[in-house]
Amino acid sequence: MNAENKSGQIHDISTGNAAVIAGIGLLIMAILAPIANFSILDGLMVPDDPTGTFSNIASSDGLLRLGIFIFLIVAVLDILVAWALYVFLKPVNRSLSLLTAWFRIVYAAMLAIALFDLIKVLQLLNGADYLSVFTPDQLEAQVMLFLESFKHGWEFGLIIFGFHLLLLGYLVFKAGYMRKILGILILLAGLGYLTDGFGRLLSSHYNISISMFTFIGEVVLIFWLLIKGRKIKAAN
Repeated sequence: MNAENKSGQIHDISTGNAAVIAGIGLLIMAILAPIANFSILDGLMVPDDPTGTFSNIASSDGLLRLGIFIFLIVAVLDILVAWALYVFLKPVNRSLSLLTAWFRIVYAAMLAIALFDLIKVLQLLNGADYLSVFTPDQLEAQVMLFLESFKHGWEFGLIIFGFHLLLLGYLVFKAGYMRKILGILILLAGLGYLTDGFGRLLSSHYNISISMFTFIGEVVLIFWLLIKGRKIKAAN
């Protein structure tokens, strides 16, 4: 961590500490994101059934609020991880490492912006008088629309995340203190996100999820950072 010497100058964070911070952040996100997306959001949504979805959320709006909170924590952690990975990889190429961090920060911002669609769902459920102009069917349709809008917004952001992983994989591949195979796995993960993202963007019939099979590089990176990365003492 940062330390202050007798002259008052603050030393930068060490490469090893940056690896630990990035690893812990990634690990927490790997736990929280599936909970928010699959356990909470997908659990509340009933495919092609606006009435069932509306009923689920109306009776369990606290779950949706929890999901929004978890997604927000994930977005904040993404920014923290972007910074930590920048510090860890800047000895390889400072400029490219900074660009890599910015791609992840933009992705985190897109996720945070998409969360406004979930907040709009809560507004439709708050029972305000002005909502009486909508029929029950209209309210249910709008709730479904905003839920789907969040999903699509997040998926669009994953295209940016895919570019982040391509840059990250290249930096890892070039890093003399990391295994090249890890860089290749991260590159494959990035290609998976890009294929899925552009596939959904260009075709409404795209229903493949390549990233579900190529994400292994992200998992390996977590444990490498926590086990091996903390021992790295690369020159800044």
